[in-house]
Amino acid sequence: MSEENKSKARQFYSEVMQKGNLAMLDDIVAPNFVDHQPAPGQQPGSAGVKQFVTALHSALSGLQVTIEHMVAEGDLVVAHVACRGKHTGELMGMPPSGNDVVMRVSDLVRIENGKAVERWGVEDMSGFMPQK
Repeated sequence: MSEENKSKARQFYSEVMQKGNLAMLDDIVAPNFVDHQPAPGQQPGSAGVKQFVTALHSALSGLQVTIEHMVAEGDLVVAHVACRGKHTGELMGMPPSGNDVVMRVSDLVRIENGKAVERWGVEDMSGFMPQK
């Protein structure tokens, strides 16, 4: 089960987050998905995930999503992911800077019947701050 769940998580990060393939999201995320740490203004359910992915692609030109670490046990998958791109659009209230930025995310996702049903996560936005 753990390897199957890791495969689903990899598919989410590569196809949905990286490529913006929202049509595939319905195969990976349950409609009643619960994000325990949603982005400001994020809708509930899988619609909110689509909303966030769309906003991320609008804000970060040339978005590259890299899975840096992933472990799984039972129905839980933990992933540490880096999202890199040029900040060319507003994201979560932050105006575009034109800088190359990185957002690191640590996600704990519960998968049931092959679909993500819950997420607990922490986003590190310090990569959006001006670097000296």
